[in-house]
Amino acid sequence: MKFRASLCLAAAAVTLSLLILHCCDNTKLWIKLLFGFPPRNRELQLFKLDVAWPKDPGLFTGVPFDVAVDHQNSLVYVAQRGDNVSKVLVFTEEGYFKESWSTNTLEMPHGIFAAINPNDQSIWITDVGQGQYGHTVKQYSLSGKLLTVLGTPGKAGSNLSPLQFDQPADIFVKTNGDLYIVDGDGGLNNRLLMLTKEFNVQWTLGGNGTKPGEFYIPHCVAVDEFGRVWVADRGNKRIQVFDSVSGEWIGTWDTCFSEDGPYSVRITEDMKYIVVAQLNISRLLFLAFPPIGKIGQCRVVSTIQMADGVRPHLVDVSLMTGSVYVAELGAQQVQRYVYV
Repeated sequence: MKFRASLCLAAAAVTLSLLILHCCDNTKLWIKLLFGFPPRNRELQLFKLDVAWPKDPGLFTGVPFDVAVDHQNSLVYVAQRGDNVSKVLVFTEEGYFKESWSTNTLEMPHGIFAAINPNDQSIWITDVGQGQYGHTVKQYSLSGKLLTVLGTPGKAGSNLSPLQFDQPADIFVKTNGDLYIVDGDGGLNNRLLMLTKEFNVQWTLGGNGTKPGEFYIPHCVAVDEFGRVWVADRGNKRIQVFDSVSGEWIGTWDTCFSEDGPYSVRITEDMKYIVVAQLNISRLLFLAFPPIGKIGQCRVVSTIQMADGVRPHLVDVSLMTGSVYVAELGAQQVQRYVYV
């Protein structure tokens, strides 16, 4: 009888505690006080893997380093490396293979960007090769015809006139034609350059270091609708943000990357999240996208933990469907994630 009474009293205490929690604003504190442990934050599942994309994964004959989405024509461009393989594969957003490029002007593609707007339809690729075509940023037609070469082919350097790169990592092109380039992927330069649509250098900032405006392996760049430039400062395990017109430093995110630095930075089509790949721990982060104004500090909304060895490198987002495409070095494929 005493045991039953004790059970009833315990049940009543728990019920009373839950009622208190329901009425109390500081629920997390009460849970910790009553039960001795903090509550786990519930993480949203935003995206799921589309196992049907692409239709034939065996077409990835090399190692995909980056992916770019032409949202207007519903095409996906994959930049891959390898001996005796096409450096660019083209798929439809439905997953069907369309074509491969036969160009011989690419050595080691790193970043790829689809510049699709009323004034331009072209594909930009950064080349970190050490041969006669390397250390350059190249513009191609949608079918793979070489249109423009920025930098001094085959010669690494830091000059602005003539323009030189040392393993340029990534490029982002705004709809007005302005170009933002991070240079480089482990080379001499750790800098961000802004070029006009006429390819004139407007400003540059950087240098190897940890201070605001300095970088250690700037790996990816994106520009949002509010005129902010987001740079994945990989080696420093942080994201830095700058004004797209002046280059003025706005802020830094560094609290979300203690396990591994950010390899990518892309903004979802609904402008709610920033997608970050962490290669060494095979993880995707979805960070809350800050509205106009101060960026504050980063906040993880959702994660996708991939299998060991997948090694996600760079990503892109379809502005039409919202799908996230991920180039994976370890798995040697590109996969698509769609909203749940």
